[in-house]
Amino acid sequence: MNIFVLLYNSGTDKEGIHSIELKGRTIVLMFEDKDDATRYCGLLEAQDFPSPTVEIINIEEIKDFCIKLDYECKLVEKNFVPKTAEDRLLISPPQKNLEVENWEEDKKNNIDINTIKENLEKLL
Repeated sequence: MNIFVLLYNSGTDKEGIHSIELKGRTIVLMFEDKDDATRYCGLLEAQDFPSPTVEIINIEEIKDFCIKLDYECKLVEKNFVPKTAEDRLLISPPQKNLEVENWEEDKKNNIDINTIKENLEKLL
């Protein structure tokens, strides 16, 4: 099954995938519907966050990527209706975002940036 993810600097050596932090966990959002992913990009841009690109990818590749990095992945189904405040983050970005310029320096999870880069390159 193919899904849609949000990538920053797609195809460059600074490529990154959009994720949210929730209860100390990094969650990669996967969208079933391209229009939902595009709308989420617009919401990010409205918050003065750099606009990612919507990329189609096989769901198993993202799941493998997340397992390797100890991330979680959440599928936002078409016509998803949030039931909790946490669910709302799946359709609307949080008010506070990490600075894109500093994401490479964020070593809270002790993740090697080269490993992330290699894993993203494997996805393409």
